[in-house]
Amino acid sequence: MKIICIGRNYTDHITELNSERPEQPVIFMKPDTAILLKKQPFFIPDFSDDVHHEVEVLVKINKLGKHIDRKFAHKYYDEIGLGIDFTARDLQTQLKAKRLPWEKAKSFDGSAVIGEFLPKSEFEDLDNINFRLENSGKVVQKANTSLMLWNIDALIEYVSKYFTLKIGDIIFTGTPSGVARIQSNDILTGFIEDKKLFSIKVK
Repeated sequence: MKIICIGRNYTDHITELNSERPEQPVIFMKPDTAILLKKQPFFIPDFSDDVHHEVEVLVKINKLGKHIDRKFAHKYYDEIGLGIDFTARDLQTQLKAKRLPWEKAKSFDGSAVIGEFLPKSEFEDLDNINFRLENSGKVVQKANTSLMLWNIDALIEYVSKYFTLKIGDIIFTGTPSGVARIQSNDILTGFIEDKKLFSIKVK
């Protein structure tokens, strides 16, 4: 399976990081070794002093596809989930300053939290889904999929131009504002609407 991640898909997050608004979706990848194992805590890696949480709506691909037209994209997934893209922000900043790839900051072991999935049939409108991340009971990130620059179907169309999508592949659709440094003993809990889809402890 592949983990395909989208960067800079929410205007408020672009603003908070002083990034340039992209003309096309920004894509990066995580290996399957980035997946945090179920019921395991997240251990802050020793190579970073500034790991940030980035909550994201996830899409699980359910059929093989390449060059998928947007009007058919809805046929390639039937589940929506929630996860975290952990980012070693200090390392990412260093790498970006040197114009180097930043996989080390985004794709390290355990950097991808994949929560439970829900049938997309549970949602009346996939472009109007509320989601949030709580840190030890306090809401730290909150948004709605209507705020995406590129919605789910548009992302599937774009990504499939470059990468064949396979059954089980997961797309991280981007994070809203509110990303912040995590600390030991934080408890990160993610919700779509009022359904809890993951809860992990930071060590």
